[in-house]
Amino acid sequence: MMRSFLILISAAKIFMSCGNNEQAAAPQQPAAVDSSKLTAVQWLDSTVNFGSINMGEKIEVKFRFKNTGTQPLMIQSVKAGCGCTAPDYTKEAIPPGGEGEVTGAFDSNKVSEGEVRKTISVVMNTKPYPDHILVFSGTVRKAQ
Repeated sequence: MMRSFLILISAAKIFMSCGNNEQAAAPQQPAAVDSSKLTAVQWLDSTVNFGSINMGEKIEVKFRFKNTGTQPLMIQSVKAGCGCTAPDYTKEAIPPGGEGEVTGAFDSNKVSEGEVRKTISVVMNTKPYPDHILVFSGTVRKAQ
């Protein structure tokens, strides 16, 4: 099941690229994890629609989350689905009950005009699975 999920994530990353010619990395086998350090997460924002922007505009999308488990939550990695988005995230451990965020600085100069749908992949010490896909979308229109 986990292997199928990782393959599905890899396929989604390839499908949603910004048209650059980067090769997608093969899915990595997860390292052995100490299950006593796993926690749970609730995404307060896992999808964001930024509406319409003019070609050339840069915006920031935010995805908030809450640690709903009993252990500190750690973000292990954050990767944008393409070169048009620069991700950032809360670096420190999030205590149980605490909140954090993942952001994406989206540069519309690097995409074509029209509807866009982009992803940010997040790996955390969460159960039942560590991988989370965040999605943002909207419309990029020709500058007036």
